[in-house]
Amino acid sequence: MPAKPAKAEAAELLAAIGAVRRVARRAVRASVQAQALPPARSELLRLAARRPGIGVAEAAAELRLAPNSVSTMVSKLAEDGLLSRDRVETDGRSVRLTLTEAGAARIEQWQDIRTDLAGRAIGVLSDSDRRALVAAIPALTRLAEQMEKL
Repeated sequence: MPAKPAKAEAAELLAAIGAVRRVARRAVRASVQAQALPPARSELLRLAARRPGIGVAEAAAELRLAPNSVSTMVSKLAEDGLLSRDRVETDGRSVRLTLTEAGAARIEQWQDIRTDLAGRAIGVLSDSDRRALVAAIPALTRLAEQMEKL
């Protein structure tokens, strides 16, 4: 049987990853007592958690969003008490983003819900499916790295 073209494989892979993300997002929304955040804002909050002190322009580049969109999201997250904007001493126009305690607690809650859901789902999969998922992790990480370079 001939191999699928890379574009068809990519479409199937992205559809599967998208489905996993949507199910996880719905689980978080159903479980979180606080109001759910739009996906882009939650991605920005997670980015600020991974890279404390990141600037707005850097965050925009990493998320592949317009800087003014990220700036608007930063304002909303700061209003919600989830993100802190600290002015850079050497350049009063620039800010560095850090999570507040409430933001860190929100991310921890999301991670717990998502990890618990995925762990329970993985637990009912066949041994071969579990092994395939674990074996795919390094390849998925390398795929993300390659996609970033293109």
